Amino acid sequence: MGKLKKFVSILLVLGMIFSLSACGNSEETERQETQASSEVSEGKIAIVTNTLSQNEEEYRSAELMAEKYGEDKIMHVLWPDNFMTEQEQMISLITKIGSDPEVKALIINQAVPGTNAAVDKLLEIRDDIFIVYCTPQENPPDVAARADLILVSDELGMGTTIPEQAKAMGAKTLVHYSFPRHMSVVTLSARRDIMSKKCNEIGIEFVDATAPDPTGDAGVPGAQQFILEDVPKMVERYGKDTAFFSTNCAMQTPLIKAVYDSGAIYPQPCCPSPYHGFPSALGIESAGYTVDAMANVISETAKKIDEKDMLGRFSTWPVPVAIMNTVVATEYANKLFSGEVSGDELDIKALEELMTEYNNGMTVTTSPYMEGSTEYPTYRMIMMDFLTYDKDDIL
Repeated sequence: MGKLKKFVSILLVLGMIFSLSACGNSEETERQETQASSEVSEGKIAIVTNTLSQNEEEYRSAELMAEKYGEDKIMHVLWPDNFMTEQEQMISLITKIGSDPEVKALIINQAVPGTNAAVDKLLEIRDDIFIVYCTPQENPPDVAARADLILVSDELGMGTTIPEQAKAMGAKTLVHYSFPRHMSVVTLSARRDIMSKKCNEIGIEFVDATAPDPTGDAGVPGAQQFILEDVPKMVERYGKDTAFFSTNCAMQTPLIKAVYDSGAIYPQPCCPSPYHGFPSALGIESAGYTVDAMANVISETAKKIDEKDMLGRFSTWPVPVAIMNTVVATEYANKLFSGEVSGDELDIKALEELMTEYNNGMTVTTSPYMEGSTEYPTYRMIMMDFLTYDKDDIL
């Protein structure tokens, strides 16, 4: 960010000089200030997302920004589907983005394994790009050393809130599905451990279950089929008052369907959202991501759950965090370009205001990631209240 900060500072200084030298001509002063502001605002934003099959919300979030600002302003790039074995392609994609001098911000949603290596190559040729990681899966201190802003759901906080929510919904058992690759992610494994401890404290049996990795030999179909077959077995063993959670996006649709069919409990998706898994699992038409469209999806989901007399046994967060992250990161980058926020340090107040605005006025809070006594202020952990589906959600 060194050159970008310098660029912004130079323009601001020039604006002051123009203002002073033209104090007798207010019209000329206004023209000069408008021109300077326009120059600061210029710059493309590259948004890298997973494919539709890996995470639809991340993909759609970039589409939303391209629709709002135009494809000449927003560059949408896709990670390879099997990113774990395509590291060179990831490096090539990021390097290509960096070769475009008009790109002034890079938003990566999500920052899958291998992102750091790709960004390292970018930083070899550019140091003036505002870099945002969303939901990073690599070591937090290493991520913080590369990105100017990191946005992630408060995975560690969820280690407490998910068991508490499951308990409030009547759960006696909590099944946690994951696999070795995800458990090598520091925050995900730490959350699992916190979750297990919290379950023990509040009297819920914690079951640590291993599922196939969707990037493995069986692929996404194999992992999804496993969930469809395993959930009924777990319900048969532990009873219907069993809550289920999976760390993987591709598993959410089959998990919701299996929980719905089995009469069990579902506290939240891995990426909390009314869209994540619910529409496809329950056969709901979802068109668009506007406030009205979101309210309709929530209402239709509640209706489907009510048909099975299962209201109060499904919950999520009230807005799609994956989409919010891209939207907020894009708007924050624009504020940076226009000089509304400083490039010297992260403006947390402005960031949280953008989140609250997206959340239709409901407060969203963030906290810095801590590792031991070390605080990482640009690594923001997001938390908001649960939306538990009930009759009040039916329009």
